[in-house]
Amino acid sequence: MQRAPALDAAGHVVTRDGVALFHRDWGGGRDAAPVVFLASWSLASDSWAHQMMACRAAGLRPVAYDRRGHGRSADPGRGYDFDTLADDLADVLEALGIRSATLVTFSAGAGEAVRYLTRHGAARVSRLALVAPTTPLMARTGDNPDGIDTAVLDAFARDEMLRDWPRWLEDNGRAFAGPDVSEPMLAWVKGMALRPSLLALAEFHRTLTRTDFRGELPRLGLPVLVVQGDRDATCPLDLTGRRTAALVPGARLLVYEGAPHGLFVSHAERLGADLLAFAAG
Repeated sequence: MQRAPALDAAGHVVTRDGVALFHRDWGGGRDAAPVVFLASWSLASDSWAHQMMACRAAGLRPVAYDRRGHGRSADPGRGYDFDTLADDLADVLEALGIRSATLVTFSAGAGEAVRYLTRHGAARVSRLALVAPTTPLMARTGDNPDGIDTAVLDAFARDEMLRDWPRWLEDNGRAFAGPDVSEPMLAWVKGMALRPSLLALAEFHRTLTRTDFRGELPRLGLPVLVVQGDRDATCPLDLTGRRTAALVPGARLLVYEGAPHGLFVSHAERLGADLLAFAAG
């Protein structure tokens, strides 16, 4: 049975299907302009700490939450499709009374935001920033020949993630974060990635790599900023960011030279400044 989204006694947003989502709302009051952050696959709202601090210092209202099965949110064992995840975002915005938000996403969070806008409309969102997005389509198909072979995607899930996820993180964390991030900072990121359930990781990975947003991106109808590094090994710029920006009318593409996928740590200060400028219009 579906219910109206609400805050429970512990301060979690309880979604329409009864899943408790941990969130952080760093104030500025309900009159402050809200900036809502969506984390990547495997990561939690903690990942946006530096950019949220920049928003708070600028007098904005930074808000972030942990996706179901991630971070401190409940792990219901279901709902890792983009329709359900978009509904979760709708429930967070409604429960917290958020309107005219700047929505900021990292990596797979792009799909949640795009599906939210095409499924629920833009009454509560005024602009959208997509940082290192997975959109429009990661997998190779007949009409997307430059995508990643689905056999490679399945092998990663089967042979790397499900067999020894901690080892994969240890071997690949540096490429994600870039050469200048400290070892303690990298350990912090890897620790976050160890918190989701394997079921959430596996099912959401399949969702984010197979879902085709090419028909939805042209329908967004609001200001969009795409930010990505040109050395992104996780989501190659030419496959994701450039194509996403090209599909959204009027979108701006901002490319960080020499930057990896994990811009929220590799270029934390610069990204924060660029997001603040975008939120200011």
